[in-house]
Amino acid sequence: MRIALLSDIHGNLAALEAVAQDLQRRSVDAVINLGDSLSGPLLPLETAQFLMAQDWLHLAGNHERQLLTATADESEPSDTYARSMLTQQELGWIAALRPRCDYNSEILLCHGTPRHDKEYLLETVEHGRTRLATPSEIGERLGVVSATLIACGHTHVPRSVRTERGQLIVNPGSVGLPAYDDDNPCFHVVENGSPDARYGIVERRGGGWIAELIAVPYPHAAMAQLARQRQRADWAVALMTGYRNPAP
Repeated sequence: MRIALLSDIHGNLAALEAVAQDLQRRSVDAVINLGDSLSGPLLPLETAQFLMAQDWLHLAGNHERQLLTATADESEPSDTYARSMLTQQELGWIAALRPRCDYNSEILLCHGTPRHDKEYLLETVEHGRTRLATPSEIGERLGVVSATLIACGHTHVPRSVRTERGQLIVNPGSVGLPAYDDDNPCFHVVENGSPDARYGIVERRGGGWIAELIAVPYPHAAMAQLARQRQRADWAVALMTGYRNPAP
């Protein structure tokens, strides 16, 4: 069994199309999208239409939840813009998505952690940055999950970790946004250092799971220019460089 894992597309249709094209040569059995698909200043409607036409399994991320539930005062600019571009058809599709799914007896899918869509599973915020979470931190966030493969997103950081119990946890990174800052649980910056679109493939082989983390180049300058046109210089910098505030 070979499964492609995508996450955190954030309305970046050009990056998504590049990943979908790359997938055509990799002979996967299924594609799973772990959420945060539309929020951002780019192409939320077109991205939603592309995703709705695919025979993929889709999860809801925290931004899907926020698109549907946040009040005008609570809504982030990226969510506000995305919602303004969507019709009732796309909003209905979002409303049917779940943040967690038991894919089968071996595989658990979640956007953040099994218990919350805004919690980091493999990273911990410290001194304004993220670091690899300790085994005890990861274990506490997993709780009683017994799946042998856990797929998560949310942090935009491509990473795979094998727990003391032998479970493989894979975060494929972000298809569409390689750097950002956030205030939850406190202010911090996440940076991948490359504008490439990220995704992953997991494969059942020899009685266990292996993971491949993939970086795909795409026409990122066009998406950065679109972000500038939308008055989102922060996104433009991230899309061009893979950094939130690159040093000179």
